[in-house]
Amino acid sequence: MIADLVTRGLTISKSNGRVLIYSHDSFGLGHIRRCRTIAHALAEAVPKLKVLIVSGSPIIGSFDFKTRVDFVRVPGIIKLRSGEYVPLGQHGAVHETTALRASLIRETALNFSPDVFIVDKEPLGLRGELADTLVALKERGARLVLGLRDILDDPGALAEEWRRKKAAAAVENFYDNILIYGLEDIYDPLQGLGLSGKVRLKTTYTGYLRRTRPAARPAAMPKDIGQKLLITPGGGGDGEVLIDWVLSAYERDHAILPPALIVSGPFMRGDARHLFEQRIAAIPTLSSLTFEPRMEHLMAECLGVVSMGGYNTFCEILSFDKRALLVPRHTPRLEQTIRAEAAERLGLAGRLAEPENGVPPDIDRMSRALRHLPLQDLPSSRAKPGLLDGLQSVTSLCRHWLSLTGGHAER
Repeated sequence: MIADLVTRGLTISKSNGRVLIYSHDSFGLGHIRRCRTIAHALAEAVPKLKVLIVSGSPIIGSFDFKTRVDFVRVPGIIKLRSGEYVPLGQHGAVHETTALRASLIRETALNFSPDVFIVDKEPLGLRGELADTLVALKERGARLVLGLRDILDDPGALAEEWRRKKAAAAVENFYDNILIYGLEDIYDPLQGLGLSGKVRLKTTYTGYLRRTRPAARPAAMPKDIGQKLLITPGGGGDGEVLIDWVLSAYERDHAILPPALIVSGPFMRGDARHLFEQRIAAIPTLSSLTFEPRMEHLMAECLGVVSMGGYNTFCEILSFDKRALLVPRHTPRLEQTIRAEAAERLGLAGRLAEPENGVPPDIDRMSRALRHLPLQDLPSSRAKPGLLDGLQSVTSLCRHWLSLTGGHAER
């Protein structure tokens, strides 16, 4: 809400150290969940550190936040399936909302005066909204850090996107450090971008971000979750193909498939969710939830996971050592497809390719994959050194940066 935008958490003693994290949040849950995970790890590792997240997520307030971690919400902008950006709720023109967001982000940053500014994924922010903030914070001596997930997109498509957004120049000129939340021998998200050796020297592969269970358990935690598969398309805005394909398999073969809990996600279209819930209610071995902010508990205790292969879900699969079947989307990015192929190649998860446009889903293939899922090897049997060291690496680096910028992180 606009009332949240200016003053919360901004009267902080400089000696305590401060980290500002930016999450553009144009779609889904991935960005805010990753930023929140990093914020909590930093607050736990560095006593008295204050962490502030600035985000456009409409559901950021649904999550729990630890002591000394707070958030500021700016007006939301969402990306349609067509690739067009529109203000959340269709209020005003997108350029007006972008200008308002840019102003509020800059004001927040200057008042908060962080020692370290961590930007998630978009070097210049959504539609370039961070440009003025980056200039202002660099002049003040803040450490500017770009955090990237393990895979961004197909190299050719990413190179064109970064050229259009002037992102490569921002990486070269603004940022002191680049963090990649993955392992280089699994995937190099910067390949094909033509970045200089200077960028490579300031780049660190941290490993994936380990997840843990929140202290509070979900109110709707099924008692028999240990006997159920967890079916989750993440935020759900692009998960209808996965849910429909899984339901088709259960409608035909539920007697021979493991019971399952389907969590559709808060961004799934209401009419699609309603139809799915009707189909789920007709199958005795299925149950459903719309959204659970403490998904880590469900993930940790379930029999196995069926997901699209988004970054956060993949981190949870590895963290809780869960057998998994990944059914990645192909559009608008190849990120999930590349991650699922890498996971299958390394023996970390199974993979089932999403049907091409116009091709009916193969119910036999899905049913076989669901039956086989509980028999897969655990990810831990194929784990690589440093695979889940991400949070440890980030917190260690942040301690160092705070010591350089004047934030006094107590050890």
